Amino acid sequence: MDWYLAVLKNYAGFSGRARRKEFWMFALVSFVISIVLSIIGGLIGTEILSYIYSLAILIPSLAVAVRRLHDTSRSGWWLLIGLVPLVGFIVLIVFFASEGKQEPNQHGTNPKLAPQVG
Repeated sequence: MDWYLAVLKNYAGFSGRARRKEFWMFALVSFVISIVLSIIGGLIGTEILSYIYSLAILIPSLAVAVRRLHDTSRSGWWLLIGLVPLVGFIVLIVFFASEGKQEPNQHGTNPKLAPQVG
């Protein structure tokens, strides 16, 4: 949960680098929350809670994705490859799962060398 909160604290921080763990833990917690809200919405007959949550995490999701790409020495503009049907999504998954560069790059130092969350 600390990784999720760390991303929310850096709400619109598009600069710097994000570790794989930070990105994937945020994705996992967001996915679980979305499922829970969808179930609750189904029980009460409205999906408004899911829509509000999705809108609320849009900017943090984009920011952590850009920082994750920065960790692999790629520009945040690579997110646009996700617009290519099927292939773009697969390429992004590979980029997000790739290990970050050990050496400092134009986006900062290796986040594994920084103090850890949690």
